[in-house]
Amino acid sequence: MKRIRAYGIIPGEMEPGPLNKITDVAGVTVGHATVNTAEHKTGVTVILPCEDNPYKNKLTAAAYIHNGFGKSQGLVQIEELGTLETFIALTNTLNVGKVHDAVVDMMSEQCEREGIQVTTINPVVGECNDSGLNLIKERIIGLEEVRTAVREAKRDFEEGAVGAGTGTVCFGLKGGIGSASRQFRLGGKTYTVGALVQSNFGSTKNLMICGEMVGRELEKKTKPALLDRGSIMTVIATDLPLSDRQLKRVIKRAGVGLSRTGSFMGHGSGDVMIGFTTANRISEERDPEILTIRILKESLLDTAFTAAAEAVEEAVLNSLAMASTTVGYQGEIRYSLTDLWLSGLSTADQAAADQAADSTN
Repeated sequence: MKRIRAYGIIPGEMEPGPLNKITDVAGVTVGHATVNTAEHKTGVTVILPCEDNPYKNKLTAAAYIHNGFGKSQGLVQIEELGTLETFIALTNTLNVGKVHDAVVDMMSEQCEREGIQVTTINPVVGECNDSGLNLIKERIIGLEEVRTAVREAKRDFEEGAVGAGTGTVCFGLKGGIGSASRQFRLGGKTYTVGALVQSNFGSTKNLMICGEMVGRELEKKTKPALLDRGSIMTVIATDLPLSDRQLKRVIKRAGVGLSRTGSFMGHGSGDVMIGFTTANRISEERDPEILTIRILKESLLDTAFTAAAEAVEEAVLNSLAMASTTVGYQGEIRYSLTDLWLSGLSTADQAAADQAADSTN
């Protein structure tokens, strides 16, 4: 499978980072554990925000619920305190509790190894409902799978029907995990905004790719999703020096990126945004009573807004382009965007290249 840019489709105008993934933000890694059997199409994806212990050195963070049809955990404390103290895990709806327990176990173990006393932990777990393709009631994701995902975390991670995206459906097509990034210079320094999505939303007819209403063509080729429902989890990382209030303003622009793909954030969709910055770390042990932090000049946030919107748009398209056609446990088939549409672009591009070659001979 190929990412969306390989088909000549370039969302937005800003420049991506070297990998064009959320991991272009230094210190961030992503890992998956995938379960892909006849009955189960599910998994867990983890976003590790830093190389050290986030419980000891918390990250400035924010959360925004655009539409709240979802079962995420840990967002209330992020909203109140503006900090992230664990890695972020994404999974299916009915496994949120088991993944929460796994994060508690793993963070407790890490803190014990480092001599840090733990009295409370706020795991952050997001979810999408993959029950169309996955026998979700059996709740097969737990501690072992979360350990695997963390152990496998790296910068250049897989996208598509992997991890938490193994059984998701997006615009009636096979959805999954997608990522993208944008880089820009402010004050003589290069900064990065990266996004990762778990895509499971949208009605087929509304799918747009760079302004083209391709969904109207695709709904004739497959079993269409008629309603905009199902949810999307969006995680945005940056190294910009931001306050949690500023960060919340940035992650709200994920909604712009979703709209550019055709989402209306429908009644049945949980549209949840989580963000963190690797700048402005907070240590309860080392920091003085009065903290001094650096924040971006408010009028310069426009650049970060655009970067977030573009990165989310491209992340969604990458989740579709990188997914493979999948047969669910009840025999339901969800075709990939590549099989239904992008492969035609490849054929057309090759034909044009062959014609150009012939004309020069």
